[in-house]
Amino acid sequence: MDHLKNIKKRKLTDKSIPHALAQVPEFAQESEMYQSLLEMERKLDWTMTRKRVEVQDALSRNPTTTRTLRVFLSHTVSGQSWQVGDAEGEPVNFETGQGIPAWSFRVEGRLLELPNQRSRDKVVPRKFSTFIKRLVVELDRDPNLYPDGNILEWPRAQGVQPSLDGFTIRRTGDQPTRIRVIIHLEQNPEQYKISPELGNVLGIKEESQIGVIQTLWNYIKTNGLQDKVDRRRIKADDYLRPIFGADTIVFQQLPELINRYLMPADPVILHYTINPMVPPPERPQAWDIEVKMEDTSLKNRMATMVQATKDSTQDISKLDDEIALLTQTLHNAHTKRIFLRSFAEDPTKFIQNWLESQSRDLESILGSGPSEGATIRAEELRRSDFFRLPWVEEAVAIQEGMRLSSKQ
Repeated sequence: MDHLKNIKKRKLTDKSIPHALAQVPEFAQESEMYQSLLEMERKLDWTMTRKRVEVQDALSRNPTTTRTLRVFLSHTVSGQSWQVGDAEGEPVNFETGQGIPAWSFRVEGRLLELPNQRSRDKVVPRKFSTFIKRLVVELDRDPNLYPDGNILEWPRAQGVQPSLDGFTIRRTGDQPTRIRVIIHLEQNPEQYKISPELGNVLGIKEESQIGVIQTLWNYIKTNGLQDKVDRRRIKADDYLRPIFGADTIVFQQLPELINRYLMPADPVILHYTINPMVPPPERPQAWDIEVKMEDTSLKNRMATMVQATKDSTQDISKLDDEIALLTQTLHNAHTKRIFLRSFAEDPTKFIQNWLESQSRDLESILGSGPSEGATIRAEELRRSDFFRLPWVEEAVAIQEGMRLSSKQ
């Protein structure tokens, strides 16, 4: 009996009510309402499945968004004449820098928060250095007077590197200095500068590789440049012919063709002036830069929705099982009702029909019946024990003697 417990029960999936029961006037209205609910459920299941597939596809492609990165430039000074005043004979310490005029230049930034963002959608903001692929600071000063490095570069190293909120540069000096900050941004997806030949046709100057392909494909569909017979081939118009270098190309050649017209994006260049002879401004100068990045908030919401859909699917599955069980109970009740009603209308005929039905079922179980031209006796003749009875040997001898006498 233990193996019977391990047998998985067949799951009931039929939730439709018997057609004959739906035709009964007492249940016609309820049956129609139930069928309408089933039809609505099928449409809703189809819509939810389609939306879930779309969300999963969007998650696989990493949704992106455009955010604003605010960059701050500021400086401080120390040991300047206007700070020291009329003090004379102050000792100079070359190791600590005390008494030597100097200034510090600070580059920092932060990502601006989205307006009206829900608190549960907020994530830990990224550090400023994670948006920088390469940072170059150029100091416009005489290298003969200030030989301690006028070009400073911070490249992002491969591997694990601590994230920073900003960069600080300290130099000695008391003369005004012009500074140029060159920022190469780390964007997701990678942005490229489009050459004028292709950019003028598509109307874009900077875009990702996938974005350029999509824009070109929209241009092809809008102008009807796809071959009507061979849909894989793209026909060139007067604007695309110099780019394609042929009258037609295959769609698979578009990525390779577009790569020829992609160049590294232009860096962001900021200018700043330090004048150590006057007090530094109280507030830093700020610039807003648009960056492409992964939409973490949207991705988390979509992932939460997909997970919630999986949890709700289990609850819905349990409810479906209960509905299927109740529907099966309704089927059984309907069969029982027909059985008892037929017996009540004509007991004699009902018993006769029932006995005939049981007889046919018995013959089917025993593997005999009128369909085989045999009876239950034929089943007994197939058994080997039947031919070992005492009278079988005598019957065989008589039968063999009659056969031999007929030949003479």
